[in-house]
Amino acid sequence: MTPENVVQRQFEAYNARDLARFLAQYSDDIHAYRPPIAEPVIVGKQAFSEFYATQRFNHASLHAILVNRMVLGNRVIDHERISGVQDKPFDVAVVYEVANGLIQRTWTFAG
Repeated sequence: MTPENVVQRQFEAYNARDLARFLAQYSDDIHAYRPPIAEPVIVGKQAFSEFYATQRFNHASLHAILVNRMVLGNRVIDHERISGVQDKPFDVAVVYEVANGLIQRTWTFAG
């Protein structure tokens, strides 16, 4: 499984709002960052699960469009357009770091 395959599987699970399938692509020790904050905003799969269950997958119209994707070794960089969370769609850039077939770290940059 390539890093791109892992990220694509989580992307598809995100759009299906399938929390179990989504979480299956992440390590138990996932660290999620939101620069410019230097420290992770979410650490661990339990906290990650709680965030997505209550802040994303609870929105019936949640949907992401992949605008662009780059792959650099074990890092996948997606430009995504998210709708269904706020009044208007918004863009994010997400860097996914994959190791041992799972996403270990993410950095989300708001547009």
